[in-house]
Amino acid sequence: MKFSMTENGFQTETQFGSLDISANDEYGFRPYQLMVSSVAVCSGGVLRKVLDKMRMPAEDITVEVKDVYRNPDEASRIERIELHFLIKGDINEAKMPRVMELTRKNCSMVRSVEGSIEVKETYEIIH
Repeated sequence: MKFSMTENGFQTETQFGSLDISANDEYGFRPYQLMVSSVAVCSGGVLRKVLDKMRMPAEDITVEVKDVYRNPDEASRIERIELHFLIKGDINEAKMPRVMELTRKNCSMVRSVEGSIEVKETYEIIH
């Protein structure tokens, strides 16, 4: 990837179009939003795959970012991300602790921030 400076931040071209990134959310995605999005969507995608492999395919998964704690004394560093998964489908509740364990273990973004950012996951099953 190549990022080019713009008047208000940086821009890159992707196969899906241009991506604008700026410290000012009037001009593009803020870097922390992209970091949080990466963790959330990676987790959701892995959760979906784990449920499929356990023969409990989800009809729908929504990932809510409930909280992001940024430390103002450390350059607004992200210290905690709280994710809540809303899972619709015929899901065996007894298997969910293992599902969540495998999701965490196999999400490359969560693994990449391990020891640096606390990622807390909760879930709710909607029938």
